[in-house]
Amino acid sequence: MIAVSRGIEIRDPVHGYIELSELEKRLIDTEVFQRLRYIKQLALAYLVYPGAEHTRFGHSIGVMYLASIYGRHFMEEGVLDGDDVALLRVSALLHDIGHGPFSHLYEELLIKYRGKTHEDIGSWIIEESEISDVLSEHGFDPKVVSKLAVGKYHVSDKGKLMSQIISGPVDADKMDFLLRDSYFTGVEYGRIDPHRLISKSKYIDGVIAFRLPASLYALEAFMIARYEMFRAVYFHKTVRAAELMLLRVLDGLKDELGILDFRSVEEYCRLTDYTILAELRRLVKTSQPRGEQRKILELTSMLYRRDLFKCVFDKILHVSTPQSIDLRVKVKDLEREIASMVGIDDIYVIVDIVGIPSLPYTSYLPEPMDIPVYEYCDDGIKLGYLTQYSTIAGVLRKFMNFIRVYTHRKFRNEVRKAAEKVLSEVISSLAFE
Repeated sequence: MIAVSRGIEIRDPVHGYIELSELEKRLIDTEVFQRLRYIKQLALAYLVYPGAEHTRFGHSIGVMYLASIYGRHFMEEGVLDGDDVALLRVSALLHDIGHGPFSHLYEELLIKYRGKTHEDIGSWIIEESEISDVLSEHGFDPKVVSKLAVGKYHVSDKGKLMSQIISGPVDADKMDFLLRDSYFTGVEYGRIDPHRLISKSKYIDGVIAFRLPASLYALEAFMIARYEMFRAVYFHKTVRAAELMLLRVLDGLKDELGILDFRSVEEYCRLTDYTILAELRRLVKTSQPRGEQRKILELTSMLYRRDLFKCVFDKILHVSTPQSIDLRVKVKDLEREIASMVGIDDIYVIVDIVGIPSLPYTSYLPEPMDIPVYEYCDDGIKLGYLTQYSTIAGVLRKFMNFIRVYTHRKFRNEVRKAAEKVLSEVISSLAFE
């Protein structure tokens, strides 16, 4: 077991003092981990919430801290030992090492053009960078860490348990980002009680379950917090406007920026929010663009001025099945149709259709969109699911479909009318409650 040194501490604004082992300090001090200081947790949300300047760096340390509390709890339960907790801590610390600039925005391009997720890249970095050498020197298998860091180490009961601590219905990642994002944006919606949740958890039949009635209110608060943070912060219409404009810029200038041309870990790790923004600034100031590139750079200049597209159509639909509407329609076709009706270039119309589960979705669990719970009965422990006990959970067990249209301010009235005509048929075709 790797002992945590009481001489090495980080002061975190969310969790207080966090103690580190020598190994964890060495991992944090690597160049590839320090890069996370330059990737904002919430991309461009700071344009709406000025305090949202926090980064993947702080979040990663926070996830390690909460995973450690989880791990020590299961040590007391007799399920894990000290070596397991040491493995869990370093894996949680590295869970976001693969994120690219602007976090999930860049990942959309990564998936589209390279067929990779940030988790794929994370495993690659852990196994192929200096992190691998540091882990090996301390007796850890980088391949094991790379799998556990993304919640895919399912080779044993211990592996399944630790994977759910990092990536499960109520995991250390979700708990930290709700608390951290709430703190830095200044909203109250993400306030949850991680210590109550962890202390009432138990590993039963291959799943982490939470004791009822003791954890009921904490679980409901967790679900409501996640739901409200998606609506108020992550998919705030102005936040989303900025992010969609940036996504269009990055997609349009991907070749000039070279953001998808990396061949090595070193090349990938040069990509941060700051390097991309600096290169975009250079292109705006020095290039003499024509045609489509000129329009893309116009969007870039608008972003720098915070002259954002306006939301002219906004619907949130709740559907009962995972068949979300973004699988039924081609967004680009809708953008072209709306732009054609107005008589403008479709670069000035952005249709945003996104379907997300209201409850955490964990694909490898028996009930992917529910939270396992248990209660003590006369004949032993009864395992069930939260929606069987909570009316709130049952109501929230839906898929949220955000359907929005954005455009340049000078076209807002015309685009609003066209969007209502074009999207009314799409919306009416859905079976929603």
